[in-house]
Parts: sequence; structure tokens; C-alpha cells
Amino acid sequence: MGEARVATIATSAGPTRAAVILPYEKHPREVSREAGSVRLADARLAEAVGLAASIGVAIVHTAIYPLRLRRPSTLMGEGQVEMVRKAIEAQGVTIAVVDAALSPVQQRNLEKAWGCKVIDRTGLILEIFGERARTREGALQVELAHLDYQRTRLVRSWTHLERQRGGFGFLGGPGESQIEIDRRLIADRMVRIKKELEQVRRTRGLHRRKREKVPHPVVALVGYTNAGKSTLFNALTGADVFAEDQLFATLDPTMRAIRLPSGKTIILSDTVGFISELPTQLVEAFRATLEEVAAADVILHVRDIAHPDSAAQRADVIGVLTDMSEGPDGALDADWQGRVIEVLNKADLVGGTDEVVPRDADAIAVSALTGEGLDRLRELLDARLAAGVETATYKLAPADGASLAWLYQNGDVIGREDGEQTIDITVRLSAADRARFESTH
Repeated sequence: MGEARVATIATSAGPTRAAVILPYEKHPREVSREAGSVRLADARLAEAVGLAASIGVAIVHTAIYPLRLRRPSTLMGEGQVEMVRKAIEAQGVTIAVVDAALSPVQQRNLEKAWGCKVIDRTGLILEIFGERARTREGALQVELAHLDYQRTRLVRSWTHLERQRGGFGFLGGPGESQIEIDRRLIADRMVRIKKELEQVRRTRGLHRRKREKVPHPVVALVGYTNAGKSTLFNALTGADVFAEDQLFATLDPTMRAIRLPSGKTIILSDTVGFISELPTQLVEAFRATLEEVAAADVILHVRDIAHPDSAAQRADVIGVLTDMSEGPDGALDADWQGRVIEVLNKADLVGGTDEVVPRDADAIAVSALTGEGLDRLRELLDARLAAGVETATYKLAPADGASLAWLYQNGDVIGREDGEQTIDITVRLSAADRARFESTH
């Protein structure tokens, strides 16, 4: 049983004193899809501390415990559980955050052993999402994820859940237990929320179709949480989206129109940050954010280049996007990687953009905080969006309203002359749209 690496943090007194425990194992799940990008224990602990601090608890104790074998009853070894118990008693801890996925049984046993409330990584992230979601859809998605998580945790409830209620009819049997009633109520509520979400999604689909009638390209910001996406969004758009140096500072998709140096208007979309081991409930629940990424003409992958785990964070984001493109119902098309530009943010923390030299044309170093490199980023967006665009001129009959409407809806009309016999229209179209128009009109 390895020694724990322990640090005690002095914080101001708060309503809840918390401990953050990292059971660390160098397991294949700790190695990301990108070869060699192993997530460091110190970085994992710092991330867990950041997550816990973002819900307002006072963190008074942290520890890293090497995990050689996952125990079904407590996850950690008996000696490690005892060491944590002593630290919790000494620090007056009332909530312990375990940065791992705990089964309901493990969670219950650790609560008994430590004499305090225990939440795992999934529960902590769900708590943060519950506090931060602002839109109607975001709130519904979080509630759905919470219910999906809680219905597997009812075994942790108190004894009243085991009481029997009388059955109905002649074959009622011993009746329905309270835990079964609670599970059924949760299932019913989940069905109602899913119906409400479908209505919200249909409304958002109508809004997207309206945007498509004015064919402005969509550029989506993606990246690991706290990589600086919202700060970059504000710097590029002049907006005031909430942006702080904390994990999951903003959760709801935000969109703004901006003008590039060429005069082209684009729609910039800020999305929720990714994180390693994101609860599966939330991957599915936040389909709204994923849909905005799927509809984007360009994907800006914002990376915190100053973070010691930058390579592993990159692999986590690429892994989620890859999962979105796999299977028959994949939200992303197969060639999505061709639409990605890597934005190496926070270059001011590593000596400036000159010190972060992109290896290829699809990466650019910037500092969203100081503005360094943002002009080059705008120029790169201009060049990328113009690369697949062709200019064509067509002669249309004045009565051919359908063709005229199609060009306005799917292209960028840059010139038009209305004559008595014809309408001469010059338009910029993608190669695919030009071929489609010329084959059908």
C-alpha cells in the first residue's frame, strides 16, 4: 500500500469544509487516445480541486493515493480509507470529494467509514452544471442528467424506502416498496422532460433554419474547460459572456455575429467546455452544444497551451469529437477534422505568441487576454472560409423566382443587374452548392 501524497490547504472559513481525494492509477483509461499524453496526477488533483472550489466549498485537505487494485467495496485499500478517515476527523471535513467514478455501494461504504457525505466525480460535475445552466434547455438537460444519475443511487436512501405499500386488486401481492415508487416517479419525470426537450430542440431547429436563409458561415469554439473559450469569444465579438478563471464558467451555447477583415459576416458560437471522464448522462444531455459544433463551417479548437496537461486535454477533446462522428447516427461528418483550426491560447503565459510556433497552417498562437495574435486569427478564418468558395455569374429569367431565392439562400450575392429580359447575378458559392445549382436549375 503506497504512501499518500498529502497537502493541507489553508482557506477562509466557509459553510462547508471539504476534502478532495484522488485515487490515482496509471491505467490505460488514464492514457488518452494520443500516444504519450498521460494525465499527470498533480494536474488531475488540481483539476479536481478547481471543480470542487467552483461550487463554493472550503477545501481544507487534499490527497493523492496510488491505486493498485480497485476494491469493489470501497475502491481504495483499507489502510488508505483509514488514513483518509483520520485526516477528515482532524480537519473537521463534512464533505469528501472522490475524483473517481464510485458505485452506489462504494459511495455508501465510504460515507459509513468516514462519517461524512461523499460525492464522486460524476456527482460533482452534475452539481456544477446544475448551478451554472441558465437557459430553459440547459436547465432541462441538467435535470434529466441528475435524475438519470440519482435513479441508480436510491440504494443509498434511508430505511423508509424499504417500506411496503398495499397492492391493488386480487393479485396485488406484497405491494410496492417505496424505493420502487421513487424509481417510477423518477422514470415518469424523465419521460416528461424528454418531451419538453424535444419541443425546445424543434424551436431551436426553426431558429437555425432562419439563420441558414442568410448564409453566414458558423464558426464554433470548442475546447477543454477553462481553456479560455469565453474570453476569446468576448475578445472577438466585444460581447460580455461570463468568463472567469474557473472550470465550467459558462455552460449554455452563445452565438454572436462578427465581421472579418474581408467584410464577410460570420456567426461565432461559444460552447460548453469538455472535460475528461465527462458523465455519460451529460454527453447525451448536452446535445444542443454538440449540434452547434456539427453545423459549424469551421471548428476552432481552443487549447490552454500553458497547461502542463495540454496534450492530454487536446486528446480528450479530439476523443469526444471522434465519438460524435462514429456510428450511423454520428452528429459530425466523417471529414470534420478538415474543418478544425487549433488555437493555442494563453500564449502570454509562455513568453508570447513568438514562443509558440505553430507546426502547420492549421494552428495559431494567441492570447485572448492581451489580444496578441487575434488579428492573425481573423485573417486565418477569412482565408479558410474563402478557400472552398467559387464565384459564378448566372443569367436568370425575371420570372424564375425559385432559382433567385435559392442563390440568395445558399450563396453570397455580390452583384446583381436587373434587365428587361434577364437578371444577371454574381454569387459566391461553395463548389458543392455550385454543382447542385447547375445540375437542377
